Amino acid sequence: MPAPTNAFKQRLKSGSAQIGLWVALANPYSAEVVAGLGFEWLLLDGEHAPNDVPLLLSQLQAVATSSSHPVVRLPIGETWLIKQVLDIGAQTLLIPMVEGAEQARELVRATRYPPHGIRGVGAALARASGFNRVTDYLPTANDEICLLLQIETLKGLAAIEEIAAVEGVDGLFIGPSDLAADMGHLGNPAYRDVRAAVEDGLNRIKATGRASGTLATTFDFADAVLGLGTDFVAVGTDVSLLMRGGADLLRRFKQDGKEPGKSGGY
Repeated sequence: MPAPTNAFKQRLKSGSAQIGLWVALANPYSAEVVAGLGFEWLLLDGEHAPNDVPLLLSQLQAVATSSSHPVVRLPIGETWLIKQVLDIGAQTLLIPMVEGAEQARELVRATRYPPHGIRGVGAALARASGFNRVTDYLPTANDEICLLLQIETLKGLAAIEEIAAVEGVDGLFIGPSDLAADMGHLGNPAYRDVRAAVEDGLNRIKATGRASGTLATTFDFADAVLGLGTDFVAVGTDVSLLMRGGADLLRRFKQDGKEPGKSGGY
């Protein structure tokens, strides 16, 4: 029996857009809730959310029975950390702050078993192989890994074509917030020059034949990047859903001038 088929990677090849949600609450219970909503992919954030390997494992387990594919973003592209996260069952990784082809080549090598890479062999102990019940995991695992590299600086933007040319890179993701900071517009990823740079970068990625992705948390920007043919787009975050939903709920009662619990509902 081979390694599980990576449905996200297969859909990237189809050319149809995949809509995702950022998951940053670092909690398996809330991850299970949003996994049932029907998003095609969920980004489990290990960079800016308080996640570690055991907590990422619990979220992978929580979403495993859903139709949403988990994409794990690591805090940094370290070989030892990539190895651990692949062993707990992640098949799709998003690596931040990639700026050149040599860095991309090292990341590809970290996700592949020898002789094509340097991933350590510990599948008999790993959830990824069903604890060695997937008997053909080792010879088939490389093909099901999906490696997404995050471009979020001007240096990275300039190297898009070189990075995309690296064999084993499946897609490039443009991070608007860090790009905005690098362009001198900290905290303003919607600034016109930043937005133009993101859209230009996405078009250049598409031209290379690699999958393109980004985070678009406003309807107009999401519609714009999807209109460009962007392959995978996160259109919101679990944190913002909770914040906005909670604020809207409270505002409804505050605006009505009623005390909580006195609305006549149940």
